[in-house]
Amino acid sequence: MEDHAHILDYLAKGHPDTFRYRREPVAYALGESEFKLLELVPKPEASLQIGDKVYIGKDMDEREMVPHVKRRISYSDLTSSAQSELPYVILELVRQQEERFVKFYNEAQAISTRYHMLELLPGLGKKTMWAIIEERKKSLFESFEDLENRVTSLHKPDQLIARRIEDELSDPDQKYHLFVAR
Repeated sequence: MEDHAHILDYLAKGHPDTFRYRREPVAYALGESEFKLLELVPKPEASLQIGDKVYIGKDMDEREMVPHVKRRISYSDLTSSAQSELPYVILELVRQQEERFVKFYNEAQAISTRYHMLELLPGLGKKTMWAIIEERKKSLFESFEDLENRVTSLHKPDQLIARRIEDELSDPDQKYHLFVAR
């Protein structure tokens, strides 16, 4: 269950594809923990900006900006503005949750006899995967910086995670989901 979401796009006058008499303000957002794409109905007096963090949890008293989560949406339902903003918001969330994603590098396992979770990260091949595994046997990684310093063939591990999350969101045919809730 998502408690917070980050605004990707805010349409104060409603979505242009809906009939004029049925239009209501709408916001598109990305959930903070499970990376769900959501369509939110903000309060009429709310003024939302791209990147804003809003509470959408169960406690209705704390919902100051968004009283209602309309539905979960797919990547194709997002506006083009929201789609272009998505990579930046994802990267920011990955950096804010560094401990969680460093833990992924420390604990990633084999999916099958021929495939490893680390190989699902875009741009990370078998040699780098084995370098990460050998290096974490010595001691666990403490941060993205530690990971980058100890595995010389790995550059910007936070961006690899962010690109994987974006791939999971944008491609409905992904077989494996590491970070995005189904």
